[in-house]
Amino acid sequence: MLKNKGGILYLVGLIISIVIVIVLYIKYSEDPVIDEQVNDVKEVSSFDPEKEKELKAQADIFFTSISQVPKEDIPSNKIALGKMLYFDTRLSLDGTISCNSCHDMNTYGVDNLALSPGDTKELGNRNSPTVFYAHLHSMQFWDGRAKDVEEQAEGPILNPVEHNIPSGEFLAKRLREVEEYQTLFKEVYPDSAQPITFATITNAIGAFERQLAPMSRFDEWLDGDKDALSTHEKEGLKAFIDNACITCHNGPALGGSMLQKFGLYGDYWEHTKSEVIDNGVFDLSKNENDRYVFKTPGLRNVEMTYPYFHDGSVESLEEAVRIMGKLQITNELSEEDVKSITAFLKALTADVDDEFKQQ
Repeated sequence: MLKNKGGILYLVGLIISIVIVIVLYIKYSEDPVIDEQVNDVKEVSSFDPEKEKELKAQADIFFTSISQVPKEDIPSNKIALGKMLYFDTRLSLDGTISCNSCHDMNTYGVDNLALSPGDTKELGNRNSPTVFYAHLHSMQFWDGRAKDVEEQAEGPILNPVEHNIPSGEFLAKRLREVEEYQTLFKEVYPDSAQPITFATITNAIGAFERQLAPMSRFDEWLDGDKDALSTHEKEGLKAFIDNACITCHNGPALGGSMLQKFGLYGDYWEHTKSEVIDNGVFDLSKNENDRYVFKTPGLRNVEMTYPYFHDGSVESLEEAVRIMGKLQITNELSEEDVKSITAFLKALTADVDDEFKQQ
């Protein structure tokens, strides 16, 4: 009798379980949230092969993988000297900051501040851009006034609001008193009668900065790995190209190669809520055509190099993309395009090896 009772209980339990499964199936198969999640999974797992082939062909026209950028043959001892200088606070008058203070190797070459404090703690008037990939730009600074990273290195050192060094010769004399620098500079510049000069100091710093070009997932995709980008990121790349973002943001650095007015279709400060209206290149040239013109920034590591724009006025990458859609292109971006372009831009994130960070 007990055996028959146990069998009946088992059968009843089995029937109840089947009923529960059926009820749950009916409930969730009609749930739009579940349907959406399932569709998302399907979307991420597939991208039309022909569509991707066409996208890759377009990308190859506008962009260059870091793996395809010629590597300069720079002696390792010059790179090591440049690194030492980069982290040395003696390159500021009172010894309070180094190059790394505003361009931190641990945070993708920036300090994530809108404006950076200098040797005297006074703030600069423009956002400090990342030094990662900077050597791939055809000009330096937000107004493009320096031709390369070596010339760029001179500017902050002599700027009274930044490193506050009185003159190049002042710094050279200071470093000539350091025994270690006497040895290192002589090894790197053996043919120079005086190895430690302002020119060799900035030359060595530039040699170090020219190493800062890590490979991103986007580079892997450009090199042929179709799985390096998600479907959402590929859709973002397509939207980036279709909406003509590539007009200014192209090449190996996805920017940094031209000057452009910020606010082709409106006043930028109305959207960025900037506290100060910066005239851009106009302040140098006094040419009215240069008013509100700035160097187009490179977009590599843009996910990590917030806040955005020349004055660091916008914190959110998605909002920065949205603003660019309103100010720089003829057709305002849809919210779908804003989100997908933002997803694509995050695929540009890449960190440098630990050897380039302060040990």
